[in-house]
Amino acid sequence: MATFDSGLKLTQAGIPVSLRPFFQEYALEDLDPEHNAFTVIERTLAWGDLPELRWLFARYGPERLAEWVRQAGWYCLPRRRFKYWLCFFELTDYRHGERIWPH
Repeated sequence: MATFDSGLKLTQAGIPVSLRPFFQEYALEDLDPEHNAFTVIERTLAWGDLPELRWLFARYGPERLAEWVRQAGWYCLPRRRFKYWLCFFELTDYRHGERIWPH
């Protein structure tokens, strides 16, 4: 795991406090970065800013994040962010889902 030092204020478990608005249904201090990794990755890739994304990459590594986007990005991320991360990780072999509407 890469080291990270940007001056972000972190919870005791190590999650940036600045992500709190994106975890409205959770108590941020109760989240564990490993046990709740799916949700932490989802919310940070969808809504995080640059320092938070740097933290995310240092915490989980690009391989794990690319695999998350490959498997779950199509149904968890906003479409524009999903397309961005596909390009960022240069993914072409990602999981597709069935949409309710054909367009």
